[in-house]
Amino acid sequence: MRRKTGIVIGTCAALALAGTGGAVVAAQDGEDPAGWHEAPAIAPAPVTEHGLVPGATVPRAPRTTAATPSPSVTADTPERQSSPSAAPPTPRHVQDRRWESTEAPASGRERVGTLHRVDEEVGYPSGPVRQELSYPGASYVKVHFERIAVPAGDYVTVSNPAGTESYRYEADTDGRWAMSITGDTAVVEVHRRTESLNSVLAGAGVDIDRVARGDARETGGSGGGAPRPARPGAPGPAGPGREESVCGTDTSTDAVCYESNDPVAYTKSKAIARLLINGTELCTGWRVGAKNRMITNNHCLTNSAEAYDTEVWFNYQCAKCGGYDVFKPTKVWGDKVLATDKTYDYTLFTVDGFASIEKFGFLTLDPARPKRGQELYVPQHPAGEPARIAGSKGEAAGNCAVDNPDYTGYAAHSDVSYFCDTAGGSSGSPVISRATNRVVALHHFGGCPNSGVRGDLLAGRLRAYL
Repeated sequence: MRRKTGIVIGTCAALALAGTGGAVVAAQDGEDPAGWHEAPAIAPAPVTEHGLVPGATVPRAPRTTAATPSPSVTADTPERQSSPSAAPPTPRHVQDRRWESTEAPASGRERVGTLHRVDEEVGYPSGPVRQELSYPGASYVKVHFERIAVPAGDYVTVSNPAGTESYRYEADTDGRWAMSITGDTAVVEVHRRTESLNSVLAGAGVDIDRVARGDARETGGSGGGAPRPARPGAPGPAGPGREESVCGTDTSTDAVCYESNDPVAYTKSKAIARLLINGTELCTGWRVGAKNRMITNNHCLTNSAEAYDTEVWFNYQCAKCGGYDVFKPTKVWGDKVLATDKTYDYTLFTVDGFASIEKFGFLTLDPARPKRGQELYVPQHPAGEPARIAGSKGEAAGNCAVDNPDYTGYAAHSDVSYFCDTAGGSSGSPVISRATNRVVALHHFGGCPNSGVRGDLLAGRLRAYL
């Protein structure tokens, strides 16, 4: 059995990911607690062509089931594989720029959590059958098992205290991350069959060696759809110490604010996902093409081992413009990296449980080269917030347009520049043309201007995989 995922919930806008002590949780068996909303059905958009370059897969133990299983679909991947592109020397002009992250310059990913080393034994031979791991104020708690050595029929659950968000794990002696639990407390419990009570003689044991806790967020801010104030710092290319990428006043708003006035942009935003990587770091990713394909930046993910431990959250969106309730996010695990390239800063990967996220639709790469002045919009998860969109229609779009279609990123002529509002955690977001509603750039650099890898270049490189 492969590990499946369940559903969680967070809060919107300024209260997104705030430590509410488990006040917002996932439901079981169709239960719909206050604060949760069912998302409207989303019809898949038409297909296009794109492809990537593969990375090596890694051997690993099978995944086990979650409390609310979903069908698992094997990725339809090309047979041929080639090595990822060698990392080129970083040009001097790029050394002075920053990826779209603020707290993790070494990895290029936004850091939203803290890792704790622990030494907890649960169940066998002398540990408690039930163990609570509580971090007051944490926005989520994510447990890492050093090993799960249980006899056949026994299993482990990781849940919130109310039991409304729960994931099930079976034997895995190599260890693994569990899916995150919303709120500040995770409950780890060993479920044993009567005949297995003497299993200590067989060396059974469940050991926890790490816990990641989500950092509490400040509750001040936009209140949902309202523009956020200008960030400190004068405009200029991103570089060390320049952690913000909002050029002037942040006019991005909750994605749901576009539902009536710009339904196409709202529908397209459903195809993006919030990526929780290594338990404490964030990027944005999105479905590219109709198959089981996700794309993000190379500086977010580089190999299958990282993808395997990455949570991919779809439909993490506010239910009401300016409100605080969210739709039920659908969480799946990343699976296999098919292709990656540092120069063009992309990674193509699959997910486990593809059938559960197909309904959110997909985006397509624009094979045409972007043009100066072309109006844009950028759906994203800045700082891990519920989905926001920068760049509204008409005059309100302001600076969200192509500034330079021949911008230099890691290579000459590789990027498109723009002044659309983004923030740490927006790495990997799609930059979409208003004229075609296709992706013209893969966002990766913050600063003023911000920039993304040209979509037409990616379309040519990825065609064989999409």
